[in-house]
Formats: sequence, C-alpha cells, structure tokens
Amino acid sequence: MGDLGDLANGDCMSLLANGFCPEGRFSHSSTVVGKRMYIFGGNKEDGLSNDVQIFDTMTGKWITPMVLGTKPLPRGGHSAIHFNNDLILILGGSTKPKDNIWFLEVDTPYVKEQRKIQGKEVVAWSKGVVGDTPQPVVISGPSGVGKGTLIKKLMEEFPTTFGFSVSHTTRVPRERETAGIHYHFTQRKVMEMEVQEGKFLESANVHGNLYGTSIAAVEAVADAGKRCILDIDVQGARSVRNSTLDALFIFICPPSFEELEKRLRGRGTEKEEDVQKRLKTAKAELELARDSSLFDHTLVNDDLETCYQRLKEILGMNKAPFSSVVGNGLPHLIAEDVELLPSHSASLIDQNVIVYGGIPANGRASNNMIVLDLSSLKGGAPGRTRGLNAYAVDELSGLCGFLKQGPQSTDQIKRLHPGMNLVVGNGGIGH
Repeated sequence: MGDLGDLANGDCMSLLANGFCPEGRFSHSSTVVGKRMYIFGGNKEDGLSNDVQIFDTMTGKWITPMVLGTKPLPRGGHSAIHFNNDLILILGGSTKPKDNIWFLEVDTPYVKEQRKIQGKEVVAWSKGVVGDTPQPVVISGPSGVGKGTLIKKLMEEFPTTFGFSVSHTTRVPRERETAGIHYHFTQRKVMEMEVQEGKFLESANVHGNLYGTSIAAVEAVADAGKRCILDIDVQGARSVRNSTLDALFIFICPPSFEELEKRLRGRGTEKEEDVQKRLKTAKAELELARDSSLFDHTLVNDDLETCYQRLKEILGMNKAPFSSVVGNGLPHLIAEDVELLPSHSASLIDQNVIVYGGIPANGRASNNMIVLDLSSLKGGAPGRTRGLNAYAVDELSGLCGFLKQGPQSTDQIKRLHPGMNLVVGNGGIGH
C-alpha cells in the first residue's frame, strides 16, 4: 500500500506547472476517494510525518488541505480503508495502542460545512474509541424549576457513575473560582474560532460574554468512565440535538407557571426586575419545550423526591448498572487498547474490517486476526468516533461464522462457533 504516492522528483516535474509537488516518502498510505487520492503519513527525509496531501486526478494538482481536529502521532507502516464514501479509517503505525485507530473525514457533513465556512479544502481527524460509552444526559428547564437540585442529588448518590461537564466562558474568573473546576476560562478570539470550527456543542452570548459547552469537555467525562450530565437551557439543548452527540434529553417543568413564579420569588435573592426577566425567559422555554422532537422525556417537578425517583428510573439507575449493557442489550466484547502490529493487512467486508498478521517486537511474523465492527459508529469530528467494537479470531471457520451472525454475547459466540477463540483484555487483543 502506498505505491500510488511514490513520486520521485523526476516524475513530479510535469505536475509543477499545475501546482506544487510534495516531497518523497515511503511507508505511507494512499487512498482513492472519488477522483482524489489522499496521502497520509509515512517516512520523509526528516522522519515520520502525520501530514495529509491530496492529489486531484481531474485537475492534476496537489492540494494541502486545512486540517481540523486533533492530529494523530506521526506514523508509517499503517493501513488505510475507505469507508462509507466520506471517510478513511487509519489503522496502526503507532507504538501506542490507544493511538492506533483514527478516522480521516474527507466529505462528511461536518467537513462539507467547514469547507463552506473556511472557503478552502478541509479534512478533519476524529480519534476512534473502542467500545461504547454511557449516553450523555442533557437536562433542561426554566430557572427555579429545581433541575440543579436534582442533578446534585444524582451526583451525590452516584459519584462514580455521573460526571458534570465544565463549561467554557470568556469572562474573567470571579473570587474563589478555579479554572477547570468552575469554568474553563478562555479568550474571546480563541473561543470564537473554536465555535466556528464546530468544537462546541452549544454557545451563547450572555451579558457580553461567551458561554458554551465544548465537545472536549463532554469527552473528558466519558474518558473518566462516567456518564456526562449537561445542564443547559432549551436553546442550547436544541443545538446539542442538532450536533453529532448522541444524548438523552430530559426537560424538567413546574406543575404550573404560577408555582414557578412562587418559587422564584420565594428565593428572596433577586430584584423584581430580575424576577420578571427570568419569568419571561421561562415562559419562552416552556413554549419551546412543547416541541416533541426536542426532548425524550418531560418530568413535572411537583414533589422533589417523586421527581428524583422518576429521573432515576429514566436513567436506569434502579436496574443493572448502565455501563453493563450497550446497544442491542447484549454485552459486547470490548478491548480498550487494540494492538495493531506493524506491516499488517486490512480488508473491508461489509461493515467489518479484517486485520491480519504483522510483525511484533520479537520479529516473528504473526497470524493474529482481529475483526473491527464499524456498524455502530457514533460521533465524529471534531470530537471522537465511538462505538467501534473489536474481536479477536484465531480460526478462519470461526471468522466466517462470526461475519454471518454479527456481534453477539461471549457465551453465544462460543456456543455457536466452538472453533473460535476470543481473547479480550485491557492490554490489547491477541491469542
């Protein structure tokens, strides 16, 4: 793989009239998508690279695109698979197992949008994450409805299950506020650029300062193994609903507008002018929440404890732990770190990538076979791509049966395919 991009200086001279010629390289990947060839990584004169170059076969020009998202480490000897007509799956090439699966988006909806905004050619990176993660929860409701109290009760009762995303703001820190705990404090120009690049799920200008929830903040909670709770207003919830984040949306409403007004006035902490502003905003939010396509559940907070118990039911906290069941209700074979050996081969069959062989550190050729199931992918640039499942197979007959049956529980696979040996562990997949 990679011979399409092996252009010596002499071979490139005819192309110089139509643009530039990239420097030579080897051990890179070369993938054709439509009428374009995408070159990534490989060894150049100054060492390993992680750059992306595009050759347009229609114009005969090389293009250096604007690259969005977190870039993978420089690498060579990796494989590249064209998938779903709009992205390229990059596998291996890194000595770090957690850095071995990446998606280069070349024509996804996000890339198309950014291409229009930036006015130039754009590609975007998204890191692949093996396994599913607990579905984030968006909780919205008017001021004074009690959503903050409900969230606090959840966090106190289930401290290892739920995590709270830290918002960004351009305002200066107040007394006793700590960066990274109360807010991520940033500069306005930086945040405006990141909002334009799609790195925020939602943002708003409040009293001259920007506030928003970044994709990275939500992913930080998921990386800690927790289910992310987002406390945002209805407009923000609408923005999140239109994003790539697969979340559960819950609206907390008062038993009546009169009761909400009573609660706001009962605080005794705000001026009449501020109370009227909050009531006006609340009325608008209650009206917007009538949109059945926005929220999955609506809870009436008439009695706090009753509402809290109902919230726990919706979140599945009265049943088995959320993280034990994903997708279709069957436990998946999940490995956090997938070891993809250098010089392996990779082939796409339907929505499964078969990775075979490679050379481990001991120098002896391997016959390891790994199946990467791409059928449940979620998310994408500028965040991460989750829902990738990994399976190890040590017999061809077992592989054939697996591809016919699809993802199943460990017991089901062993019962249906006794010739298949499945090995899963945090240190990678192998025999």
